[in-house]
Amino acid sequence: AQFVESGGGLVQAGGSLRLSCRTSGFTFEDYSIGWFRQALRKGREGLACINRKDNSTLYSEFAKGRFTMSSDNAKKTVYLEMNSLRVEDTAIYYCAADPASIAPRTAEGYAYWGQGTEVTVSS
Repeated sequence: AQFVESGGGLVQAGGSLRLSCRTSGFTFEDYSIGWFRQALRKGREGLACINRKDNSTLYSEFAKGRFTMSSDNAKKTVYLEMNSLRVEDTAIYYCAADPASIAPRTAEGYAYWGQGTEVTVSS
């Protein structure tokens, strides 16, 4: 599995970013895919995921309302739209994939990971 993540960068608080994760090397429609982030000196935390069992999208409590995950099967790409960004959203953002039809609930459950894209939110 291979991933090309992009869209990170420097943005002012209150701004928006759209992250992309283009995948290859596996059957995109069959793998559950998640977005995670890891801030400095913190563990990796889940943001959103797509369950392939029913193609539902689930969000963590702190991602609801500001973050939106979407998927383009034709492009084998997932996106994370982030709005009303805060300084505390500063982190490296990763996409991950797993062959399980029900998306793993923890980072440790995912088999394949992208290299991450850095997001910095300034005050």
